[in-house]
Amino acid sequence: MSSTKVAGRARKGAIPFSMGMVLVTLGVVYGDIGTSPMYTLRAIMTGNGGLQTMSEDVVLGALSLIIWTITLITTVKYVLVAMQADNHNEGGIFALYSLVKRCGAWLLFPAMIGGAALLADGILTPAVTVTTAIEGLRTIEPIYALMGDNQAIVIVITVMIISILFLVQRAGTSTIGKAFGPVMTTWFLFLGIAGAVNIADGVGLEVFRAFNPVRGITFLFSDINVAGLMVLGNVFLCTTGAEALYSDMGHVGKANIYASWPFVKTMLILNYLGQGSWILANAHNPEFIQTPDVNPFFQMVPENLRAMAVILSTLAAIIASQALITGSFSLVSEATRLNLMPHLQVRYPSETKGQLYIPIVNTIMWIGCVVVVLLFQTSSHMEAAYGLAITVTMLMTTVLLTTYISRVLKGKALAVPFALFFLALESTFFFSSLTKFLHGGYFTVCLAAAIFFVMYVWRRGTAIEHTQSVYLDVKSYIDQLSKLRDDERYPIMADNLVFLTNDSSLDKLDRDILYSILDKGPKRAHAYYFLNVQVTDEPNTHSFMVNDFGTDFIFKVQLRLGFRVNQRVNQYLYQIVSNLVEQRRLAAQPRDYSIYRKKSPVGTFRFCLIRKVVTPETEISVADSNILGIKYVIRRFCGSAARWYGLENSKIIYESVPLFANTKREHKLDYIETPGDTGSFHRPAISSHAHNAVAGRKPMRHEAAVTSTLQVTESEQASTPVRLPQDVVREEEVDVFSARLADKREATVEKVEKSVIGGDTASFAAITIEAEEEDADQEEPIAADAAHDSASKGPKE
Repeated sequence: MSSTKVAGRARKGAIPFSMGMVLVTLGVVYGDIGTSPMYTLRAIMTGNGGLQTMSEDVVLGALSLIIWTITLITTVKYVLVAMQADNHNEGGIFALYSLVKRCGAWLLFPAMIGGAALLADGILTPAVTVTTAIEGLRTIEPIYALMGDNQAIVIVITVMIISILFLVQRAGTSTIGKAFGPVMTTWFLFLGIAGAVNIADGVGLEVFRAFNPVRGITFLFSDINVAGLMVLGNVFLCTTGAEALYSDMGHVGKANIYASWPFVKTMLILNYLGQGSWILANAHNPEFIQTPDVNPFFQMVPENLRAMAVILSTLAAIIASQALITGSFSLVSEATRLNLMPHLQVRYPSETKGQLYIPIVNTIMWIGCVVVVLLFQTSSHMEAAYGLAITVTMLMTTVLLTTYISRVLKGKALAVPFALFFLALESTFFFSSLTKFLHGGYFTVCLAAAIFFVMYVWRRGTAIEHTQSVYLDVKSYIDQLSKLRDDERYPIMADNLVFLTNDSSLDKLDRDILYSILDKGPKRAHAYYFLNVQVTDEPNTHSFMVNDFGTDFIFKVQLRLGFRVNQRVNQYLYQIVSNLVEQRRLAAQPRDYSIYRKKSPVGTFRFCLIRKVVTPETEISVADSNILGIKYVIRRFCGSAARWYGLENSKIIYESVPLFANTKREHKLDYIETPGDTGSFHRPAISSHAHNAVAGRKPMRHEAAVTSTLQVTESEQASTPVRLPQDVVREEEVDVFSARLADKREATVEKVEKSVIGGDTASFAAITIEAEEEDADQEEPIAADAAHDSASKGPKE
């Protein structure tokens, strides 16, 4: 892809610069990095042995390391370089992976490792920031007289704030979110002013010598640095929010980040310099030397303003936590789209698509944050665990960015020095942070490992399933379905039998569904519906498309709902069937019995939900079998389609089908004669009619194709009138898992083409309907009513 095309794609649909959006950016993007002054210098000072060890060379050296860490990692790497790599204006490690995934199958691993580490770090951040802010209450004399050094009070208050924060996620934060921008603007102004005042009252301009990078390098390798290279583990805390800055780019637009970052960086550096000035002025003050865990951030604020500082820092901590929670929801949603995580129930509490709520993620994060607070108890202990995971994410981002620069932008000459410099820099931070492992870093490492394990199992399990994915042409089965509908030997299961499918084409159908209807106990119904649900980028879309294949009993339905619309499909399906009856595309289904005077023309419904299982007969390796078994356990833990789509009160058939793989050849049975036998095995005679029936019947295939976990594919939806979408077979992603299973996939293709009805026209990847990517003024939209005429004729060849 050329750089011109990349730039053109990035500009299209980008959020433009505006002062209003700059204000929003301050409230959304900088919460994490904006609260780092509360604990970074405190952590460095504690690691060096306390306030009394902070000589001028130590303070200026530490400040120099902080200033240049923010400059090199946040400004250069993320603001100037990473933000150029956007996927349709979206940023973050998964968006970056989407840009480079075709450059190498192995690139999936850096994306998975980095994403897992970022999610793990998001659980620790709210606990650290809120605890630090609440501990600031001790710097206020009247409050300290009440609570003293009793950390239990801090823990209770922190847990209450965190619990309330996660509780309100259900209702959405769009209303109170409007205040985030002004509050964070006030916060940054407070940081800068407080720092400037202390510079003036302290050592003055001397502190600005910290801008000399030589100061930092000299301190790093000198004897006065008690912690040695390990001090970088604490220095790194000043830039932990850089990855979140990149991830939130799509919510606010890169132009607004470019405009706001210089202000934010200036205020941060002024505050760090102010803290350094206070430390130099009070390094030999007995009162502070004897104070345990002294925090220069709060101590440098005049006592009469300290209450305001604590309140403001608490608000900033809450806003930072909110940004991390929302970012985690977005990250999980992106992982789901990349098939790295299972389909989860997603809710949209506001009119903004970026404002989403995932109940199970919210619950897990809440439990995780509370556990962190109870486990580590003090912010200083949490800081010991903080930062290790995010260094891993930054390293993985560097690997992906290097690939993007060299392969996508064709800039190999720039990619090599970029990789050498930042891999060396971030590796140094990583190894220095490893000392945190035994002091609490193990928690985030274990958490990141657990998240990575889920991603690994889900992706590898999906690759195994995809080796058996087959989507058959429905037209090849119309005759059989017609005969089954009229075959009175089988009872009617329902007037309308509905199957949910992740395939959104109008003419193909997952082999599992046809196997369920025809082979796994024939399911007779008056009408069959194959329903695909798609979520659009518009909040209130309500539309559908139908292909009836020229029949009055087979319907492939695509239901298109806005992201804010409740996905209770049974209600919408009733409307669709009523519409078909009114249009005489479906015969009326009058009910014989009803409590209502006016009986409904729509008959009964039954939904069939298909679950995949691995049977002992499936010819599959033990490792693959275990992976699939774990994947199905995870899927059950994450909920069921019945709950996602509001089918709890509907009649549901849960049907398990085996993984459609080769079955193990069992040993041939030997016949054992009994005393009454004549010495030979005699088959009972059968009538000629029965013989012909058996001879003409194909053997039952004890196999089934995989049905992917029901996922909703996002697709653009214009308001009515709409433009008809087109069938598009997505280019299949090739990763380390699918590449290793290519032979099995080819074997499936060959076998299906030879043995399955319609196998010669089958598809072996899910088909997704995508809206045409053309500007609205280039083509007149087709009226919604035309969708019926086109769909009823079937898709174009």
